[in-house]
Amino acid sequence: MARALKAFINSFALHRNLVKVREITQNKKVLAMIKANGYGHGIVNVAKSLQEADAFGVACIEEAVELREAGIQNRIVLMEGFFDAEAELPEIFRLNLEPVVHHESHIGALASCENPLRIWLKINTGMNRLGFPVDLVHPIRAKIAENPALSIAGYLTHFAKADEVDNPFTQRQIEKFEATIQHLPEEKSLANSAAILAVKNSHGDWVRPGIMLYGVSPFPKRHGALEGLIPVMSLRSALIAIQSLAKGEIVGYGGDFVCPHAMRIGVVAVGYGDGYPRLAPTGTPILVNGKRTVLVGRVSMDMVAVDLNAQPEAKVGDIVELWGEKLPVETVAEAIGTTAYELLTGLSTRVPLEIIG
Repeated sequence: MARALKAFINSFALHRNLVKVREITQNKKVLAMIKANGYGHGIVNVAKSLQEADAFGVACIEEAVELREAGIQNRIVLMEGFFDAEAELPEIFRLNLEPVVHHESHIGALASCENPLRIWLKINTGMNRLGFPVDLVHPIRAKIAENPALSIAGYLTHFAKADEVDNPFTQRQIEKFEATIQHLPEEKSLANSAAILAVKNSHGDWVRPGIMLYGVSPFPKRHGALEGLIPVMSLRSALIAIQSLAKGEIVGYGGDFVCPHAMRIGVVAVGYGDGYPRLAPTGTPILVNGKRTVLVGRVSMDMVAVDLNAQPEAKVGDIVELWGEKLPVETVAEAIGTTAYELLTGLSTRVPLEIIG
């Protein structure tokens, strides 16, 4: 019998969340972020569920190759551009990819390009990560125009604080971006998930939803359901053992948890080898048979322990939900002191994905 741990991926929820994006943005074009293995949901599975998106955003050419080899025909944008022009440009042409150009080294590498290539120009408006300074945008555009093989699909920037609703920094970034490209004819893209939901004047021509496609809120202390989203992943396992312990006995490595009274402890098949955070503390919420309980003791490589005192009927084989439909991943992330992004993308490849819906 196979190990019980499995991530269930709701393809209906993925599609419905994309529909929600279109409703909010009044049918702006959608560049769907499916990098990092589709935020842990399986990049090909996600792409097939979101084929109505206008384009897909990936981090690197390896992700794009996987999509093309799976038969995905949508436009694909390399969000970090290319890292090795000599090695990657032939593949970019062959696979009909669209790199983001964000550094002058990219311009030099493309100067002698003879194959038709559509590129995106990244503008740094304050995130200070990738992108050209605003005063270089027009000179860079002029250099690109010298090569008739190159065409600009659009201009994009990225928000640093869009998840902080009403933070004026976001509006300053918008103003800087608009002032830079106001007389340019190509399309523009600014909005990530947080801006899609909270910054209506940032929607531009293209929006770039990421975490919201997976049913997760981009805002602190909020759940996807509050944004009208449906959770896509449910990470489930099962009880594989039950221990009856006396007051004063320890649980797990290091004996960090000492039973304050007689306790019934369940052992669950999941651990940091699966991507469940090793630093998840005692008290992290977990569901057993749909009822909330908590983790106790240290997370092991393959197992965690949970408090079953309130569930005397629980038995080996019973279902455990680490996060999902009934236990939002945002709640679990907050208890651990991390983000839903990290939990979802951190799943190990040994966790099977099962598509439902």
